[in-house]
Amino acid sequence: MKTSNERILVTHVGSLPRNEKLSDMLVRQEAGEAFDAAEMAAEMDKAVRHVVGKQAEAGIDIGNDGEQQRVGFQTYVPQRMSGFGGVSKRRRGREFEEFPEMMDYLKHRFPQVSKQQNAPEAQGEIRYLDIKPLQNEIARFKRIAAEGNAFAELFMTAPSPGIISSTMLNAHYDSHDAYLDALAREMRNEYQEIHKQGLILQIDAPDLAMDRSMFHRDLSDAEFARQCEKQVAAINKGIEGIPRERVRLHVCYGNWEGPHIHDIALEKILPALYTANVGALSIEFSNPRHAHEYAALKTHPLPAHMLLLPGVVETTSNFVEHPEVVARRIEDAVKAVGDRERVIASTDCGFGTFTNREWVVEPVVWLKLKSLRDGADIASRKLWGKSAA
Repeated sequence: MKTSNERILVTHVGSLPRNEKLSDMLVRQEAGEAFDAAEMAAEMDKAVRHVVGKQAEAGIDIGNDGEQQRVGFQTYVPQRMSGFGGVSKRRRGREFEEFPEMMDYLKHRFPQVSKQQNAPEAQGEIRYLDIKPLQNEIARFKRIAAEGNAFAELFMTAPSPGIISSTMLNAHYDSHDAYLDALAREMRNEYQEIHKQGLILQIDAPDLAMDRSMFHRDLSDAEFARQCEKQVAAINKGIEGIPRERVRLHVCYGNWEGPHIHDIALEKILPALYTANVGALSIEFSNPRHAHEYAALKTHPLPAHMLLLPGVVETTSNFVEHPEVVARRIEDAVKAVGDRERVIASTDCGFGTFTNREWVVEPVVWLKLKSLRDGADIASRKLWGKSAA
């Protein structure tokens, strides 16, 4: 995993907006409807080439395929495993229950969405069926990225066992722990393949923060922190054998525009996050509810072997952050970590977490990523001096 040796490197969390045609095809595929495989492959080629080019144009150093080939960051999983069926009755976040107006707003703004609250549940023993779809994703991305030598490093995302378990609910295993264990065993196929193909593996684990107000809302903060340790242990089981410097872990509070008044404080979960056998942590710091939380890194200093990927651009607002604001946030991160080389500027979360549910319009996404690059350059000049690359 590259570090910011000469200047602050920039990356992002993963998902980027999908075009309307591809979105429609992905939703129909998820619903089990017939689709033209050749047409889908051509549309994916087009979409991946588009987002790779846009990332490169914005100045992203460490890029990916924008998750263009998936209907959602974790809800694609049942398409690749046996044992799933029916419908999960996933619990919504506390604030959605306390503010029903938000639900009305969401239904109006996103009338046609993929399976998010109504994903399948685990009704039998889950087994990973075929690694070929993932191999196809990786091959398409690597081929297109190589066409223009777009990035200094490539990454690909995969969901954590914990977020899968709280999205595709358990209706088969004797306990939640047993379900987590099975998911870690089976998702290991994806984690290992991404590493084997030479890409940085990013584990997407919003469960480690977001689920405090959703799946695990009935726990105390201390109990939730202990539950996080179990979920991190499941991640560690899945990535066993992969050098930690080839894995980064993304944690967030839920990628939606809302009050977030029930979010857990970062300070309370950092010790659990530090037990992950990874080389970098990607954490929200631009979300207005969490912009103050660099202080948590003083209470619980970042381990010497870890990099920090702070979110210095927010992902649910069409405001484009001024580069000077981005630079200031990066400088705050460097001060909190105490080492400029262990900070890589990033976004709070993805811009296309689920197909047909993008909070930020596509043209603004590219402006935000350009501001991310420009802000990193400003910060680099201050941190390294005017001669910084």
